[in-house]
Amino acid sequence: MDWLFDGISEWIRQFLIDGIMASFASIFGYVNDQVADISVQVGQTPAGWNAGVFAMVRNLSETVVLPIAGMILTFVLCYELIQLIIEKNNLQDFDTFNIFKWIFKTFIAVYILTNTFNIVMAVFDMAQQVINASAGLITGNTDLGSPEMMTALETTMESMGIGELMGVWLQIQLVGFAMFIMSIIIFIVVIGRMLEIYLTVSVAPIPLSTMVNREWSGVGNNYLKALLAVAFQGFLIMVCVAIYAVLVGSIADAANIHAAIWTVVGYTTLLCFMLLKSGGLAKSIFSAS
Repeated sequence: MDWLFDGISEWIRQFLIDGIMASFASIFGYVNDQVADISVQVGQTPAGWNAGVFAMVRNLSETVVLPIAGMILTFVLCYELIQLIIEKNNLQDFDTFNIFKWIFKTFIAVYILTNTFNIVMAVFDMAQQVINASAGLITGNTDLGSPEMMTALETTMESMGIGELMGVWLQIQLVGFAMFIMSIIIFIVVIGRMLEIYLTVSVAPIPLSTMVNREWSGVGNNYLKALLAVAFQGFLIMVCVAIYAVLVGSIADAANIHAAIWTVVGYTTLLCFMLLKSGGLAKSIFSAS
């Protein structure tokens, strides 16, 4: 009867090993797909990411928001003219050069307002140059399920007993659920950044209409800072991916299967945390409130 018991035990062991390996592959697939997609998503301009959404946002901005910005600009320019007239002792020391200065400001303000989308897209084009250049310098491999690692893990499990394999299988199920949640977080952060860009771009004419006035220009300046922050957030995301690639490169040499499992979880958790922090960090760098 020993041969029967040994045969059943070996079948159970092989069944658990096959199940664990399949679970590993699916876990790696969840995260690998999202991490690999990061550089693709952040490397696109708002116009290139989704042409339909971009066209809708531009149409709303130019037909709905721009007229409101025009009214605000009219108020700001009138307020500017009144300030120029009365600041010199109620016209007693009035300098005619102020009128020419006001006309020049008016010209600049109208030019900015009529070219709002070109200005905004220029900011993102500049940021994309930096992001695409950084993507070419990332030499690490973010693929967690390399053949070397999978072979090493399978070899390690061949020497385990049924009880230890059951423990590994339970850990894999828990880790698999956690990794699935983290892959969703990665997706939300990357896609959420693009939606934030579209929302920021859609109202661009209003804050830019305040740029020429000394007292109101804070609105426009803060908007430009926020625009730079969300644009260069993509660069910070690429840096996070580069660091992640270096860290996961050491997992393939892990001799302990338990250490490998939880190292994967730790590094991926770190990646999610830094992606969530990237927006706030970008705003703090550019002093955007």
